[in-house]
Amino acid sequence: MTQTPKLLQWETLEFEPQDISRSFYMWIGIFLLLTILYALATNSPIMAITFILIGIMGFVTLEQDPKMIRCAITTEGVILDKELYVFENIQSFWIVYEGHEKYISLQTTGKLTAFVHVPLGNENPNEARTILLKYVPEEKHEPTLIDTIGKLLHIR
Repeated sequence: MTQTPKLLQWETLEFEPQDISRSFYMWIGIFLLLTILYALATNSPIMAITFILIGIMGFVTLEQDPKMIRCAITTEGVILDKELYVFENIQSFWIVYEGHEKYISLQTTGKLTAFVHVPLGNENPNEARTILLKYVPEEKHEPTLIDTIGKLLHIR
């Protein structure tokens, strides 16, 4: 990646740490256990193994501490840690600033990652908006089904 002038840069946590209650773990554990028992009762060992792995990966993911990442807006695009999203591949942006949520939502041309969320941390959202307006149109992004499920399940 070539060095381009950084118009705005900041460091922030990759996600906001969340306090997850024991009852949340209990309900998810009961759901996974019932699903695994169903899989075993219907002679579906692959399904049982899949849900065991989902449970393990989910627990490990939820217990991880957020790492510090570097973000920047340059003349070429938006940098999120080590990934550059060039302006040519960004269709629009929207800044979400509701309660404890403060991030830039980028709608990209990518098929697998249509939306990228760049956490703003303590950065001024108005300053980021002013810079982005020079390169990308602003368009409200409604939360996707994945965003909603992620919020409900406390997935980052």
